[in-house]
Amino acid sequence: MSQPQSFTPENVPITKRNPQLDLADALKCDWMNDHQFATAWFNAMSITFPMGEQFFINSVRHYRDRITDPKLKQEMKDFYSQEAVHLREHQRYNELLCAQRGYDLETLEKPLRRRMAWVKKNVPAREQLAGTVAVEHLTAVLAERALGEADLFKGAHPAMAKLWKWHAVEEMEHKAVAFDVYRAIGGTEKMRRAAMRRSTFFLTWDILHGVRHILRRDGVLWSPKVWASGFVFLFGKQGVLRGTWQPYKDFFAEDFHPWAHNTQELIENWELQQQS
Repeated sequence: MSQPQSFTPENVPITKRNPQLDLADALKCDWMNDHQFATAWFNAMSITFPMGEQFFINSVRHYRDRITDPKLKQEMKDFYSQEAVHLREHQRYNELLCAQRGYDLETLEKPLRRRMAWVKKNVPAREQLAGTVAVEHLTAVLAERALGEADLFKGAHPAMAKLWKWHAVEEMEHKAVAFDVYRAIGGTEKMRRAAMRRSTFFLTWDILHGVRHILRRDGVLWSPKVWASGFVFLFGKQGVLRGTWQPYKDFFAEDFHPWAHNTQELIENWELQQQS
């Protein structure tokens, strides 16, 4: 009998959902409560997702023959399914956004596309998986913040709030899959920590590249008011990054596991809201 390789709780299903959301009206405007910077930030995050999701799928799938635990094998398949829907929905989101707001999707995607091509050609598969582990933790931390902070999407267009909360739930459900695969194939702590440092830098760079392009096209790139509101949005009392430092630091601990931050209650509360 094979040793357990999955450490996702037994009562946390990784569920493929298939949202059918009409985003067209929302994406015509600053859908995050008319907040230009906040809208630009989330839109810039979305730009990174399609290529990122495909990279995550590929890096985990590369090791499918090395996994012996039936539970983790199934979780890997569920991970692919969820990420594939994220890819599809955010590609549709990005294309609609750029068509309606006059942004240049090719320009927005170009730096990430070039870097992904370089990584695929030059970086060993295990290190690519370490990068996936790192970014999956970053997205899980942000997802916990999005669902744990009741006011984060207050005033946002309902369709957009629904999309981002759905994505956040699924990030929390599968947050340990890449990590467990990485541990199972003998990934080192040193490589994992180094991947987090690089991933933090490049994800921040990619989002700010998108924000800059979007704000320039909106004609407010050099507006002190917009950037001041952005600082409050990110770091203020209700800021999206407020309270994320400790869970971020926890990743560097030798005994870290993503489910050390138990987010089952947030997932269950969201599920209950869908039924009401």
